Amino acid sequence: MGKCLFVTGTGTDIGKTYVTGLIVKKLKDSGVNAGYYKAALSGATVDAAGNLEPGDVLHVKQTAKLDTSVSDMVSYVYREAVSPHLAAKLNGEVIDFAKIKADFTRAKTIFEYLTVEGSGGIVCPLRFDETKQLLLADVVCRLSLPVLIVADAGLGTINGTVLTIHYLNDRHIPVKGVIFNNSRPGDVMEEDNAITIEKMTGVKVLARVKKGDTELFMESAALTALYE
Repeated sequence: MGKCLFVTGTGTDIGKTYVTGLIVKKLKDSGVNAGYYKAALSGATVDAAGNLEPGDVLHVKQTAKLDTSVSDMVSYVYREAVSPHLAAKLNGEVIDFAKIKADFTRAKTIFEYLTVEGSGGIVCPLRFDETKQLLLADVVCRLSLPVLIVADAGLGTINGTVLTIHYLNDRHIPVKGVIFNNSRPGDVMEEDNAITIEKMTGVKVLARVKKGDTELFMESAALTALYE
């Protein structure tokens, strides 16, 4: 069984997939057998043949040059750019944890290091009806995954990052660290954001990603240690 890490964001469109692609690429370039899995994706595009194209999955696959088929990297794909629980409802489908667990377990048996990407933030619902509720945090708990948080480096990140860390702590989910996206080297506010988040939570900002970066500037040994 491989080692796993769950990547969440402090919200939607924070650059979680972009950073995840760099993480998987770094692992693969370091010589380890690295894989990727995502439980549910909404906002897929449609190709000329009418097939759904899961953009997040394709981005990671292309960035890290993964050989795995797209269908083996994601369990549920929806066209509607809404929360997965609503997309599933609009399509007359129920997101089933049993399928997520089975697909995750299969991937975990194949890869030495498996990176699992969430949808939106950690409280994103995958199912929320009168019968059952399933949040991303529930999936993380049931699969016993540690979490890495991707946060924007700029204004407002203290609030979103600290709240995300406190929620994860309340759920007794291990938080391995934070990666800042949209980093601006030398920016005084960004430096203060990192210091303040670390002092408030005890969680370290491990790396910073600038717009256009094609590599994750983090030691391979430090990255693989997050999967322990």
